[in-house]
Amino acid sequence: QVQLVESGGGLVQAGGSLRLSCAASGSTFSGYAMSWFRQAPGKEREFLAAVTWNTGSAYYADSVAGRCTISRDNAKNIVYLQMNRAKPEDTALYYCAVQPWTNRSYLQNYKAYNYWGQGTQVTVSS
Repeated sequence: QVQLVESGGGLVQAGGSLRLSCAASGSTFSGYAMSWFRQAPGKEREFLAAVTWNTGSAYYADSVAGRCTISRDNAKNIVYLQMNRAKPEDTALYYCAVQPWTNRSYLQNYKAYNYWGQGTQVTVSS
């Protein structure tokens, strides 16, 4: 059974940085894409970034491109999201999710993901 556990959230000041981690277990993730989403109260779940497990190819939403870096540690089965220059509007619950990798067309559709973590809260103070 696939399990995804996020960590690294908390309170950060505007302009600061944070690194989120997603520990994955219960499967081999070869052939999958691992992604980060976030959801703020009253808003839809928003795709942020994805990385393919095999090749490490990264994809970003325009809203975070240049501020975020996604990476993975295959040996530890961990996916990271580094966020720099944090803004108050980054305040949200951050989730990781996994889907079988086909092509980038499906990455931003949260319905295409098979498994989700419980989320980690990020609060950016102004």
